[in-house]
Amino acid sequence: MNINGKLSASLEDYLEAIFWIIQSKGAARAKDIAKRLRVKASSVTGALQALGEKNYINYAPYDVITLTSEGLEVAKKVVRHHRVLKDFFTTVLGIDAKIAEEGACKLEHGIPQPIVERLIEFMEFVEICPRGGTEWINNFVDQCKASKKHNCERCLEQSVENFKKEKLIMQAKKGTITLADLKPKQKAVVVKINRQGAIAKRLAEMGVGRGALVEVERVAPLGDPIEIKVKGYRLSLRKDEARDITISTQ
Repeated sequence: MNINGKLSASLEDYLEAIFWIIQSKGAARAKDIAKRLRVKASSVTGALQALGEKNYINYAPYDVITLTSEGLEVAKKVVRHHRVLKDFFTTVLGIDAKIAEEGACKLEHGIPQPIVERLIEFMEFVEICPRGGTEWINNFVDQCKASKKHNCERCLEQSVENFKKEKLIMQAKKGTITLADLKPKQKAVVVKINRQGAIAKRLAEMGVGRGALVEVERVAPLGDPIEIKVKGYRLSLRKDEARDITISTQ
């Protein structure tokens, strides 16, 4: 069964395409959708009519296409499922990005939400656990590629050594460490959100709460905004917002 139990995988692909086109151009047109999905104009027309009748899009011939609130919700779920699956395939399993993209496209519609959430929890656990982390994942990838037997004893020893080093580094740092202090590709665990109101609500809805694993993906040339990834979502935060998120790098 697909994400919402009402739409086919094909129609969900249309919603996803409309979502990304709107993100890129501000508005979607039939020709843009046909180009992105590599389908004929007649196929696009039929799909848009079906989505319009189901109230997932605002559609009229020759006019721009927008998502309704219900359509936006479904599109975001499809996008999130795709991201989580691709991240799991590439980051944890070490699958080639192109193959991971193909796999995510095929599985994003049928995977139940509880499995998506558990995948996110697993990836976070691997990153946070002293016996896990990037080296642990790389060891698994190397074993798959070279069929080498992994040295578990050495792995445990190295994990303890790394944990002690990180602890000393943290103790040596003075002042409060915030999300604004991280550099691209660095990860940390959220300790506290020093915000209230609409911003705090938006962060909570995206999964940015105590104990969440966040990764900085990009920092603008002038340091603002900061793009982060958390629980399959990608967010753009102003630097002053990031400063109000206390983190721990261990």
